[in-house]
Amino acid sequence: MPELYRHMRRILLRITWHGHSCFEIENSMNLVVDPHDGYSLGLRKPDSTADIVAITHDHFDHNRADIVSGEKTIVLSEPGSRKVGEFQIHGFDAFHDKQKGKNRGKVVMFKFTVDGIRCLHVGDLGHLLDEKALQELGEVDILFVPVGGTFTIDSREAVELAKLIDPLIIIPMHYRIPGLSLSIDDVSPFLQLADLPVLKVGDAIDFISEDLPDHKEIWLFDY
Repeated sequence: MPELYRHMRRILLRITWHGHSCFEIENSMNLVVDPHDGYSLGLRKPDSTADIVAITHDHFDHNRADIVSGEKTIVLSEPGSRKVGEFQIHGFDAFHDKQKGKNRGKVVMFKFTVDGIRCLHVGDLGHLLDEKALQELGEVDILFVPVGGTFTIDSREAVELAKLIDPLIIIPMHYRIPGLSLSIDDVSPFLQLADLPVLKVGDAIDFISEDLPDHKEIWLFDY
């Protein structure tokens, strides 16, 4: 197949960061994960109307589906598998703390596969994953991982988790940025501990599957 034609058939993806743990993944449809309302966190309100919203857990800084929902928006907040448009979506149970949810409850980790690119958003994961959970998740290309500690795994645990999951791309989230009202760590300890190449992508990045690197790197978004 001619190279130009093959690339024309690829699906262009865009990932946009709306601050904190809120990301938007777009192709012919757009999926928003963990929307917040902006002002409760000292941030801007996400500017999007989503076709699909995924809520990893029911805390105020992750569960504002109403902020990005339209009349036909599909809201997902439970484990399980479903296909919506080009998105194959799998939800996996996990916990918000190291005491199996006794302190902060459960979270749902969402894996989104589109055009063969496998993205995993672990929400406010509060613990490392055992071998059984890792096998259930399968292979991951792009990992969205909290690094700020206090309410989630910290930078050291995030590095360890990334080694266990072994993605090509690591996208840190849930860390201190200007304006954020939560007392959590910034991203610098994670970057130092991870010791990987860092690609600064602005607030959004467009790519196709062939653009994924053949080596591990961190995609660092601006807000």
